[in-house]
Amino acid sequence: MSLLKEFKDFAVRGNVLDMAIGVIIGGAFSKIVNSLVKDVIMPLLGTVTGKINISALEVKIPVSSATGEPILIKYGLFLQNIIDFLIIVFCIFIFVKLINNFRKKEEKAPPKPTAQEVLLTEIRDLLKNR
Repeated sequence: MSLLKEFKDFAVRGNVLDMAIGVIIGGAFSKIVNSLVKDVIMPLLGTVTGKINISALEVKIPVSSATGEPILIKYGLFLQNIIDFLIIVFCIFIFVKLINNFRKKEEKAPPKPTAQEVLLTEIRDLLKNR
């Protein structure tokens, strides 16, 4: 019974809920970023590089046996994944930077001291000067 109670306390804790929400939002955000990479940026990059399809680059290594097919080293897919990763990381960086800017705007200035605090500060300053 105590194991269930511990699990409930763990699952209801704020950090776990925040993490779950972050994972869900991250999953949805990754679809947007993947579409940006595959449907917008990579076609533009292909146009700039002379319509080279990076993901199709490969090296064929012949096999010594007559029935074996050659080994394909698809380094283009590896390069494509590196480019995708860099673009996704940059997009996430921009997204986090925007969120942090919104948070800074939401932060308020510290509240003004009360009349009692002002008086106590003045008394402290007067006592220091004696």
